Amino acid sequence: MCGIVGYIGTKPVVPVILEGLKRLEYRGYDSAGIAVVCDGKLAIRRAEGKLRNLEESVRLKPFEGSYGIGHTRWATHGRPTEENAHPHRDCTGEIVVVHNGIIENYLSLKRELAAQGHTFRTETDTEVIAHLLEQEWKQSPEALLEQVVQRVLPRLSGVYALGIISTRDPDKIVAARNGPPAVVGLGQNEFFIASDIPALLHHTRDVFFLADGDLAVLARSGVRLMDFQGRPVNREITHISWDPIMAEKGGFKHFMLKEIYEQPRAVRDTLLGRISRDRGDVFLDEMELTAEDFRGFTSARIVACGTSWHAALAGKFLFEQLARIPTDVDYGSEFRYRDPLVNPSQLTVLISQSGETADTLAALREARGKGSKTLAVCNVVGSMLTREANGSLLTHAGPEIGVASTKAFTAQLAALVVLGLYLGRTRGALAPERAVEFMEEFDRIPAKLEMLLNRDQEYEALARRFYRARDFLDLGRGIHYPIALEGALKMKEISYIHAEGYPAGEMKHGPNALIDENLPVVVLAAHDPRDPASVTRYEKTISNIKEVKAREGEVIVIANQGDTDAAEAADHVIEIPTAPELLLPILESVPLQLLAYYIAVRRGCDVDQPRNLAKSVTVE
Repeated sequence: MCGIVGYIGTKPVVPVILEGLKRLEYRGYDSAGIAVVCDGKLAIRRAEGKLRNLEESVRLKPFEGSYGIGHTRWATHGRPTEENAHPHRDCTGEIVVVHNGIIENYLSLKRELAAQGHTFRTETDTEVIAHLLEQEWKQSPEALLEQVVQRVLPRLSGVYALGIISTRDPDKIVAARNGPPAVVGLGQNEFFIASDIPALLHHTRDVFFLADGDLAVLARSGVRLMDFQGRPVNREITHISWDPIMAEKGGFKHFMLKEIYEQPRAVRDTLLGRISRDRGDVFLDEMELTAEDFRGFTSARIVACGTSWHAALAGKFLFEQLARIPTDVDYGSEFRYRDPLVNPSQLTVLISQSGETADTLAALREARGKGSKTLAVCNVVGSMLTREANGSLLTHAGPEIGVASTKAFTAQLAALVVLGLYLGRTRGALAPERAVEFMEEFDRIPAKLEMLLNRDQEYEALARRFYRARDFLDLGRGIHYPIALEGALKMKEISYIHAEGYPAGEMKHGPNALIDENLPVVVLAAHDPRDPASVTRYEKTISNIKEVKAREGEVIVIANQGDTDAAEAADHVIEIPTAPELLLPILESVPLQLLAYYIAVRRGCDVDQPRNLAKSVTVE
């Protein structure tokens, strides 16, 4: 989510960095800053809020330099204040760091450094890096900046992209990557580092991407690239021929595919800074709603449209099981027209990717007008929904350009898990030890999502088999039923194949009449082997598979890795990692998205802009 821009060259550095940061605004941020070196001295300007505040700070106190780094920040550690904005300095003020990601062991490092006499000025994890560099340089005063960085990096646990400058070793920028993206731009006697290509395109089209474990040294004479141990490495230089919008695809054929692959990062960013695995605590964004408000709610209602409504249905299971609070779900387009029963003791949660969905906004105003407190789950800071609600829980999925929602959906699921955990802990329904255990599993979900990607051949084979189908049926039980609905929606949205989601237990009440050899049936059979209730639902779902097979239907099953019972019962198996029942929907979503994507591509459909659909539905 955060943005980094660094520049060394012959142009005035401040305008170059500010322009680059503007081109990364789509990533979202709540503070910004810039550091430059002029005549051997560091100068820094930082500001809370939007870039215009930083630009005003620069206008009031002009400065210039020959090289520097800038940053837009999403608050994870510490509030979004000027003090906590990047760049961050060491005690001497000679070292400056910008950072995307999270340093997981920053507390232990901070205690160690404080004991050694370091003074911390911020609440951030990033400041620890600057002080580590300072401490290392005290021990090796003759070392180069990149050598000091190499010695510090092994001490950092977490994910990070770094930009570092220091007046102790001037005229260079050191960049390092372990997780978040970083790209180096190669110009004529000028060089750039950035979080994404759009920041560079107005200056150069020749770039290379840092891989995890890469360290780059940008100087006026060129760029040196090495690994964290100092061994030289080479990366292929790419000439970008796309326009800025095309560049955002990052080399993927479609935005939708890129956004599917961004889901591990989107879920990880949605979790950052919100859960404590040590004590089982949950931290929400600042809002008008207080802990006392959450304790006082006697019921909840979730209102949404389309894909977000499917997330809302999953949210019902999450709220009721984690927090033991009765929860209803409504379509935004239906809510306001039925004179709903709303009262001040009910929490109304509104879900919208854009925060501008007309039906959802109307539902918010209806609920608020009847005295209910409102909370928005949204992907866009400053959208109408976030401005009007009593509180917001931002999903941090990043910009989603493909019309068919993918990463926004899984981020919404993650945010609803966070909210369910918060409700459960605040209301005393979820014991600390159970919360800690659940959070440890939750923290593993992004890595498990990564395991589900890069299996193109599997989905291409299924696409070849089913792209001529005229109908699909998706089945699931319990919390898997909303995911069956979402899988069917994805199929109809982008491939134009009629698809229907249905509760697996309702097959005998009508849908069995549809089943024959021409109907592909997708069955969600993943389960938690440690949960007896989950195992019971799984056994009944296996019986549903056999019902379909008895009527000549062809079954694609999504099941646990190594599940031989599901594999024997079905025609095709897509395996996913095991997880607690309430977290499985996040994992199940990826195969359904990819199945729909590859079938749509095979049918020649425009997957990014399906006919008759828009990204944000701003009319009723």
